[in-house]
Amino acid sequence: MDNNNNKNNEENGNTSKTASDDEGVGSVGRQMSESSLCVTEEEEEDDSKLHLGPQYTIKEHLEKDKDDESLRKWKEQLLGSVDVTNIGETLDPEVRIISLVILSPGRPDIVLMVPENGNPKGMWFTLKEGSRYCLKFTFQVNNNIVSGLRYTNTVWKTGVKVDRGKEMLGTFSPQLEPYNHVMPEETTPSGMFARGSYSARTKFLDDDNKCYLEINYSFDIRKEWPAV
Repeated sequence: MDNNNNKNNEENGNTSKTASDDEGVGSVGRQMSESSLCVTEEEEEDDSKLHLGPQYTIKEHLEKDKDDESLRKWKEQLLGSVDVTNIGETLDPEVRIISLVILSPGRPDIVLMVPENGNPKGMWFTLKEGSRYCLKFTFQVNNNIVSGLRYTNTVWKTGVKVDRGKEMLGTFSPQLEPYNHVMPEETTPSGMFARGSYSARTKFLDDDNKCYLEINYSFDIRKEWPAV
């Protein structure tokens, strides 16, 4: 009986150990998937392409439903002072991100010029831990109406994804003057584990999932602001 009990205990012990080992492997697997800098399935789902039907030029938009007074007024309000005669027959809108600015109370604005390839060299900016800030975009829209322009941002620290956010900017008609959009205020994390270097990916996309700009960059969170 004792020998059988010992044998059963050993088998149970081996079984428990195997389950524990499998759980450990699963944990490592989960950590590995979280640390990947590639686009994840979750990101693919979030940015999945929407099928919105046929696209029209601005002139075609104006011609459609022109007998419907409420729709006509809405279109005129959306287009504002657009000179339709100078827009042409281009279907695809063009969105150019001119600059990004970090605004923080009591601090000079941090103006971030966007490189043509979308990949700033070195640390793009530094923020103080526990500081309040918001992001301001300046962008230009040409050719046609851009529908559902949105901003997404994913942040990693030491390879682990620590934050993902998105903001709907809206629908914009082409115009000579650039648009400005200010994001809601946020606060940087604080503490020993929050300080250090981060990598991030920012995208500007529309309802058709067309990406107008992708920026891959690095930034720091430190105990104090850098000297101006």
